[in-house]
Amino acid sequence: MATGSIVIVGTGITLGSHISPLSRSYIENADVVFAGVADGITELWLKEMHQDVRSFAPLYEEGKSRHETYQQMIDLMLAEVRLGKKVVCAFYGHPGVFAYAPHKVIELARAEGYAAHMEPGISSADCLHAELGIDPGKVGCQYFETSQYMFYQRNIDPTAYLVLWQVGIAGDKSMARFGTGAAYRQVLVELLAEHYPLSHQVILYEAASLPFQQARISKLPLSALPQAEMNLKTTLVLPPATSLKKNQAVLDKLAAIRAAEQLQTTADIAEAATAELPESEYRPDDMSCQQS
Repeated sequence: MATGSIVIVGTGITLGSHISPLSRSYIENADVVFAGVADGITELWLKEMHQDVRSFAPLYEEGKSRHETYQQMIDLMLAEVRLGKKVVCAFYGHPGVFAYAPHKVIELARAEGYAAHMEPGISSADCLHAELGIDPGKVGCQYFETSQYMFYQRNIDPTAYLVLWQVGIAGDKSMARFGTGAAYRQVLVELLAEHYPLSHQVILYEAASLPFQQARISKLPLSALPQAEMNLKTTLVLPPATSLKKNQAVLDKLAAIRAAEQLQTTADIAEAATAELPESEYRPDDMSCQQS
């Protein structure tokens, strides 16, 4: 295997408190560190761990396709790997969530024979579940990228939570904008209104990036969404609109299976008890023989 390597690590959401010890160790022991993080403060924090931190921030420009930006990121990382260096790239949140470049660079590096893997980080989804008190195991939780939800026919279950990521750029097909306006979000509202009443209370959520910040948790009716303030970090959460409905046909089938299992268990116990009796103690005709 080639000598170069790459590890993609997650810094988590809140500065300093969400990164794992293993990810920190990779950063400290790298030859070069790339940074795909949310702000300059986080970059400065990374520079306290390593002297050669190279920011991806200058690659992002309004009007420039993010596909082009992602390819530039991949090329920069692979160039250092091919030089035989231990490369680490620190991405905001979880490096594998809503992140094309990390997955692609690992795929390409492995194809060329280099060691490459990803270390997880705390994502905004993790923060969302903690701060909004949502247990996905209770009624279920659906995740969609907002524009993808708008562009394709997706099945929505209004008895579960619906989480729409990147609602601030709802409806953007250019991959070059940092925000879309009320007209785009009105289309989203009309689509959601097929499943939810316009009066349904929804939540705009933004996790805190810095320890002294508070998470944004704004509740508003669905009808007010087009005029709401939002950015690239804003997530839309729709609580369930209706209650779970029992599938009685399936419940009846399962009940029949359980009943059959109980009958079989009873029969097995009886058979086992009979089989365990010593032969000398099981002679139903002994008494009649003695009387003859």
